[in-house]
Amino acid sequence: MVSVMAITRRQKDVLDFIRNFVERCGYSPSFEEIARGLDLSSLATVHKHISNLEKKGMLHRAHNRSRSIDVPPEETPHAARSPQWPLLGRIAAGRPVEAVETQETISLGDILGDKTIFALEVRGESMRDEHIVNGDFVLIEQTQTARQGEIVVALVDGSETTLKRYYLEGDTVRLQPSNTEMQPIYVPAANVAIQGRVLAIVRKCA
Repeated sequence: MVSVMAITRRQKDVLDFIRNFVERCGYSPSFEEIARGLDLSSLATVHKHISNLEKKGMLHRAHNRSRSIDVPPEETPHAARSPQWPLLGRIAAGRPVEAVETQETISLGDILGDKTIFALEVRGESMRDEHIVNGDFVLIEQTQTARQGEIVVALVDGSETTLKRYYLEGDTVRLQPSNTEMQPIYVPAANVAIQGRVLAIVRKCA
């Protein structure tokens, strides 16, 4: 699996605004212009987004001059083609919970090819020994099959989903947590449907 650094939707809005402003005006916007353009109530919020984008290498600032925000040329084509994948909801990393679809998206770089991908936000600590913890995002390749031991999104009894390692044992599926404090879940194989397998873990930086 690959661990990647996420750019949040709001950070992408800021980056796109700066890029479009520079293309239109020939110079970078001020914090006040960014705040007005994105309807942000606080210059501190703008500063936070700019600082986080700078830490992620998405833009540069020269602190000794005004209008000093620069989007590196090599980043512009990549960011422009960055896809948005549907954020379908929250996934339990403890006991299964009802899956609820949302209208949100998560935007990442083009790192996973042309697979059919969706994102889920982890809730719980049952996969912590795999370094998948509460609040992480997992990128899932949509598939109905899985190999022994793969981390999968399993639909249980047609209504509940959970994130676990998958083991088929005769006519029973063992959904194994990666947390020594938790017990595996045993389900008749006929009651389990694989919806996808984990390809990457995304942890949002502050």
